Amino acid sequence: MLELGYSLSSEEHPPFDLVRFAQRAEQVGFSFALISDHFHPWTNKQGQSSFAWTVIGAIAATTRKLRLGTGVTCPTIRIHPVIIAQAAATAAAMMPGRFFLGLGTGENLNEHVVGQKWPPAAVRTEMLEEAVSVIRAVWKGGNKSHRGRYFTVENACLFTLPKEPPPIYIAAGGHKMAEVAARIGDGLITAGDEGPVIKHFNKAGRPKKPKYSQLTVCWAKTEKEARRIAHEWWPTSAFPWALLSELAMPEYFEAAAKNVSEDEVAEAILCSPDPEKHINKIRDAAKAGADHVYVHQVGKDQEGFFRFYERQVLPEFGIKARRVA
Repeated sequence: MLELGYSLSSEEHPPFDLVRFAQRAEQVGFSFALISDHFHPWTNKQGQSSFAWTVIGAIAATTRKLRLGTGVTCPTIRIHPVIIAQAAATAAAMMPGRFFLGLGTGENLNEHVVGQKWPPAAVRTEMLEEAVSVIRAVWKGGNKSHRGRYFTVENACLFTLPKEPPPIYIAAGGHKMAEVAARIGDGLITAGDEGPVIKHFNKAGRPKKPKYSQLTVCWAKTEKEARRIAHEWWPTSAFPWALLSELAMPEYFEAAAKNVSEDEVAEAILCSPDPEKHINKIRDAAKAGADHVYVHQVGKDQEGFFRFYERQVLPEFGIKARRVA
């Protein structure tokens, strides 16, 4: 059964707004949300980048049914995997059965800040695999030590653990990472080009595992306004992944974005007030194999988006608003 979720964009919104949006997502009927985990926004225009784990705690305290995951965390350079293990265990203890850990190989934009060299993609993948093994080991409880190729852990023991460890979903944007996700993860997270990625994930022996796909949209009262907002706030949507992962500063993204046209952004982002177009995009992701689709509304008008989806999109998937006292 297809589930629909909401994308909490830490790069665009202050932390208390993110908490409020999580509450609204729960109210209108979204069953889950993913929160981005960045140190920097992609551009200075976006203007925010709060510490996701603090926001997660606030969401845990102010929602009742909404499932929440990181979308996604890099557990290799900026934050040691044993600290991610502790953060995720605490979140899962605060949200029994409602938290999942989304992990990926990260972007230079966020990871370079601790002064370590940004490794090539193959090395980042190796680091992620080792990090996942560290996280799973620490979640088992008891004193754990680890001396691997990339990480060292000495006598680490988590005292706050959930009854059941949260699932780990791995972000993938190509067939190689899809195979890695199938091998080390409990599920898959994609953001565009989900068809080939999901196909490789399934072929690697994980057809029954959850598959999440992000859909980026910009709802506004007119298509013209939606296109303008999307181009202004999310020009990086037209960038290839190789560029997204390698540039180190928001200023670099802004310089590269000067060559991106509004038409190019509108090719990558659904810019429309037409509910049928949103419904069809969600159905396309489902046809490609996604069983969870989470929607990222670009720009400041999140309330307009919530009302639009509550009234004109979610009912088409049998989803009704639920008022949470």
